[in-house]
Amino acid sequence: MILRYASFGPRSLPGLRAPSSFVRPVLTPRCQPRWIPKPTLRAWESTTTGEGKTGHIDAAPNEAILWIDNLFPLKLSGLLRVPWKSPDQDLSELMKRFENSTLGVLDPINMVKRAIPKTAPVKVTEILPRLKDGGAFVKFTYPADASVKEIEAIVTRSLQENPVRPFFSPWRGVQAGLVQGIPWLEDLHRFPKDRLRVEFVPKNPGEEAVELSQETLYSLFRRYGKIAEITSQPWDSKVLPRYAYVDFASVRDAILARNCLHGFVVPEELGGGKLGTRLRMSYEQRARPHRIWEWISNHPRIVIPVIVALLTGLTVIIFDPIRSFFVKAHVTHKFRLSNSRLYRWLRKQTSDILLFRREKAEQAGLNTVWTHRKDLIDQIQKWLMETAETFIVVQGPRGSGKKELVLEQALKGRSNVLVIDCKPIVEARGESATIKQMASAVGYRPIFSYANSISSMVDLAVQSTTGVKAGFSETLESQLQKILQTTAGALTEIGVSNRTKNDPDASLPVDAYLEAHPEKRPVVVIDNFLHKGDTNTIVYDKISEWAAALVQSNVAHVIFLTNDSSYSKPLSKALPDRVFRQAALGDLSPEVAKRFVLSHISTAEEQPETTEEDSSDGSEKQPKPPVLPDLSELDECIGTLGGRLTDLEFLARRLKAGQNPRQAIAEITEQSASEILKMFLLPGKTTDDGEHKWSVEQAWYLVKSLSSSDALRYNEVLLHGTFATSTSAPDPESALEGLANAELITVKTNNGRPGVITAGKPVYQAAFKLLARDPVLAAKMDLAVLGELAKVEAKTIEKVEAELALLGGLPKQPSQVGGRVAYLLSKLESSQKKIDAYEKEMGGLKKVLGTEY
Repeated sequence: MILRYASFGPRSLPGLRAPSSFVRPVLTPRCQPRWIPKPTLRAWESTTTGEGKTGHIDAAPNEAILWIDNLFPLKLSGLLRVPWKSPDQDLSELMKRFENSTLGVLDPINMVKRAIPKTAPVKVTEILPRLKDGGAFVKFTYPADASVKEIEAIVTRSLQENPVRPFFSPWRGVQAGLVQGIPWLEDLHRFPKDRLRVEFVPKNPGEEAVELSQETLYSLFRRYGKIAEITSQPWDSKVLPRYAYVDFASVRDAILARNCLHGFVVPEELGGGKLGTRLRMSYEQRARPHRIWEWISNHPRIVIPVIVALLTGLTVIIFDPIRSFFVKAHVTHKFRLSNSRLYRWLRKQTSDILLFRREKAEQAGLNTVWTHRKDLIDQIQKWLMETAETFIVVQGPRGSGKKELVLEQALKGRSNVLVIDCKPIVEARGESATIKQMASAVGYRPIFSYANSISSMVDLAVQSTTGVKAGFSETLESQLQKILQTTAGALTEIGVSNRTKNDPDASLPVDAYLEAHPEKRPVVVIDNFLHKGDTNTIVYDKISEWAAALVQSNVAHVIFLTNDSSYSKPLSKALPDRVFRQAALGDLSPEVAKRFVLSHISTAEEQPETTEEDSSDGSEKQPKPPVLPDLSELDECIGTLGGRLTDLEFLARRLKAGQNPRQAIAEITEQSASEILKMFLLPGKTTDDGEHKWSVEQAWYLVKSLSSSDALRYNEVLLHGTFATSTSAPDPESALEGLANAELITVKTNNGRPGVITAGKPVYQAAFKLLARDPVLAAKMDLAVLGELAKVEAKTIEKVEAELALLGGLPKQPSQVGGRVAYLLSKLESSQKKIDAYEKEMGGLKKVLGTEY
């Protein structure tokens, strides 16, 4: 018969307990046990933590406790985490609400009634539900002639014959077990697990405990459920008290074992020692085996390449279409504001306001040049209409108008034009900056240039730890190759973007269609090719190889713009079996140069300026009369200045400012002389700086020689002592090549070989003469040249003397060495005479430096 009970819902955290008139025995001074009665408690004053919230259940004589399992779902244990609700308050409210109600079929107390058969000689006195453990403690009294083992057997047999299954667990019924220890009714946030930590503590403080064997633990715990594993404490562990792990196959079995055996004293006959050993149990999370992760971490040589391949494939799938879209938008200028109809209309309506006189003058001057070069423009346009798997190379000195001629004239009206400027790419510092500049030139985005250095460090760390290279980092060559390949794919799509299904050639493959329609191919213009060609050659190699692939597969036309006359070497490596289509741009003839300057001036005269005073008042603006320069000396000045386009524009601007031609030429010449002095003749401009292959003495020799002659023989310069025997720049041909790349000189070829050396620009001829007429500068530089030559002769004398000393040390002088000795003596005499002459000339130069300012 159940005396007190209640129904429980999801929020019923505590349990029920009937009032008890006995408590735990207390020892008197005479060591005689007696039972102290306690005041009767109302049922709703019960708590979930035992009598007086001590965490234990009191049992009087002839009383025992059963643990009824599987009454509540374990998932409801999370409600104990709610911090603002007290379980005791919930219990009191629950008791007041359900004290007189009838029991339902799904009520947990009904399942307790059904679990305890009527044939069992028990009288239930108290029920303490444990929502966290999913069951309840049932305290009962029994007759003196009955045994608790028999009562447990009756309840267990009844549950086997007539199972009680809750609605939330149709496969596992309610189970019961006799509580043999002292259960701990704690309300801590410790939730059931399938692993029990069993600690072996002494029965009383100060006594010794015995560590139970696995066999003993198995015999004690196996009755409560299937045991998966028993793990003893390592023998060398210093952790006290000693413990063992008991892993159950089910969490419910672990709950049943803990609530029944917690605090149980193992007697001596069961292996608990003479004084007995108490079992103290707690739940512990079992470390789940991560077999997949263990396999991954144990096989880095297989996993890392697979991860790299997956990341690469993911990058290709996600980012390549985005990058291809941006490249196409960059080439076609699809999203550029200047291509919108509104912008073009506004520019047309406000052209007179927005277009300044300076722009009109420059455009008028360029029209004169384009008229002169009309044949060259037509030739380039014809090449673009032909199907030829080769390059178009436009070569000319800096300032000759190559870029303007190609982009503004030959490609005028074409929309699909890609311009790649090699100058910022080559001048970029570091691989990340080079990749960023290359991507910006073709519109390749998004680009993660910083990721290359990070991936390099990750690759180095993985290689140092695992011994295998991960492959995360990519070289500069592979990065450039990836950018250029994406650009080539975008150019192919642009070439066939206007093809429709109704075209007669719609069925042709892409390469065959582009071969049949060369006018629909995009045009790639590579500007400043071989700029600083001796540095960062990998960029030029990759660009030339990529350009060769474009023209060979008929994807696009490629036009190279270069200042270097030796462009055929790198281009021939990429396209060895083709003849390039070359267009050379030189200086303008004197007649065309004169018309260019006059067109600038005449356009300026047509646009009179207004004074500030006239524009300040409200009267009508009066035009200011133009200032007409004196052009009587223009022919002579143009002959001095030459036909370089940039120099002619500079002259025209000075003439428009009111200067006469002679003054303008004088200032331009002085400015050029200052540039030459700063760039080539100042101390420190030698091979020691790592950027130049020539010396100051070699540059001065060319300046002085070209000041008195318009051209020099190439081989004659190489044989001169400043080049042939130089100690600071021992490679004479590399020195001349470096000076030609720096545009101090121009090396002209004859039958494919270098033959003539001239000034880098026509105006440099006058600047050389100006520098040579400076006595102090000439004396200083000649002194440096003579000092260099004297050092060379001194080294020659030193070698001769060393060889003569070697020959003189022979014990006998054979007759065969006589000719050698005579040759060495004559060479010694010749070198000494040269040193004497150099010293004499150097003395005169020192006097000039000491007297002139």
